[in-house]
Amino acid sequence: MSVARPTPTRKDSAPPKSGTKTKTAKGKTSAGPPSGRGATGHRTDLLESMLRIRRFEERCVELYSAAKIRGFVHLYIGEEAVAVGINEALTPEDAVVSTYREHGHALARGITAEAVMAEMYGRTTGCSGGRGGSMHLFDASRRFYGGNAIVAGGLPLAAGLALADQMRGQPNVTCCFFGDGAFAEGEFHETANLAALWKLPLLLVCENNLYAMGTALERHEAQTDLAMRAASYGMVAWAVDGMDVEAVEQAARRAVEGIRTGTGPHFLELRTYRFRAHSMYDPDRYRHKAEVERWKERDPISLLTDRLRENGELGDKELARIEQGITDEIDHAVESAEQAPEEPVDHLLRHVTSSSAEAVS
Repeated sequence: MSVARPTPTRKDSAPPKSGTKTKTAKGKTSAGPPSGRGATGHRTDLLESMLRIRRFEERCVELYSAAKIRGFVHLYIGEEAVAVGINEALTPEDAVVSTYREHGHALARGITAEAVMAEMYGRTTGCSGGRGGSMHLFDASRRFYGGNAIVAGGLPLAAGLALADQMRGQPNVTCCFFGDGAFAEGEFHETANLAALWKLPLLLVCENNLYAMGTALERHEAQTDLAMRAASYGMVAWAVDGMDVEAVEQAARRAVEGIRTGTGPHFLELRTYRFRAHSMYDPDRYRHKAEVERWKERDPISLLTDRLRENGELGDKELARIEQGITDEIDHAVESAEQAPEEPVDHLLRHVTSSSAEAVS
C-alpha cells in the first residue's frame, strides 16, 4: 500500500493553496511535460484546450436558455484542468470511460466541438448519432466509451475494458473518471478490489469537487481522505491539486507510467471544484456563494494564464488569437448543428430491436 498526500483533506471546503507540488507515491517530484513544441508551446496548448471546454460550455448555457438544447446538462466549468491534464498523459490506444459531466472529457479526448454540439442538439451528425445527448457522448474510434448517467456506473465497464486489454496482451491503459459520490456506491469498491487483485491496467480518476449532486463530502463520507481510502485496496494512490493543469498532467504521466510497467491500478484524487450548479435544473442552494467565490480565485484557466504572462510566454495578441480561433470553432459547431438533420421517426427502433434474419447473421 502506498499513498502520498500533497494537500490536506478539505473538510473546511477551502481551495488548495497556490504552489502546491504534486508528489508521486514515492515522494519525488513528477517529471515534466513532453518536449514536442517546447515547454512554452505545450503550456499554451494546455491553455487553449481548457479555454475550448470553457467557451463551449458557456455557449451551451446560452443555447439551453434559448431551449435549443434540451434535457439534462451538467457543466464542467471549473474542472477543466482535470480533463486536459489527464488526457495529455494518454495515447490514442488507451481507453476513456466518463461520467454524465463529460463534455470536457470528450473535447480533451479529441472529439470535435462540431460532433459534440450536434449531439447536444440531438442531431444525426452527433458523436452518438443524436441518440445520447449531453450525458451519453460516445466515440469508439477514439476509444471514448461514454458518458454514463449512473453514478459509478462506468467503473465496472472500465474494469472490463482493462481486463480485455490485459488478456489480449495489449499495452493499453483504461482511464475511468468519476466523482466523489461514487465512493458511496458498491461499484467503486467492487471495481477497486478486483482491479488491485488482478493488477489491471486501470487509472482511477476521482474528480473530488466536494459535492455529490447537492450533498457535501463530509455529509456522505465518514473518511473524507479519498486517496487514503483507495490505497487501502493495495493500489498506489495520491491526491493532486486539480485546479493546476500542469500538476494534473505530471501526476497523470507518473501514474500511467507506473501502470504500463505492470504494477496494477493507480488512483488519483483530483481536488477540484465546479463553479456552476450540479445541473442546469439545480437551484444551487446547498453551498454558500462565498465558498464558490473563494474557489474561483483558483480558476485553472486564470492560474495558467497568469503563469504564462509572468514568464513572458503569453501576450495579449496571442491570447486574443487563441480566443478568436475557439470562438470561430464553436460558432461553426453551432451553425452545423442547427443545419444537421434530425433522425427520421421511422428509424425509432434502429439499434433497439433486430429482425430474426439479422439476429442469425
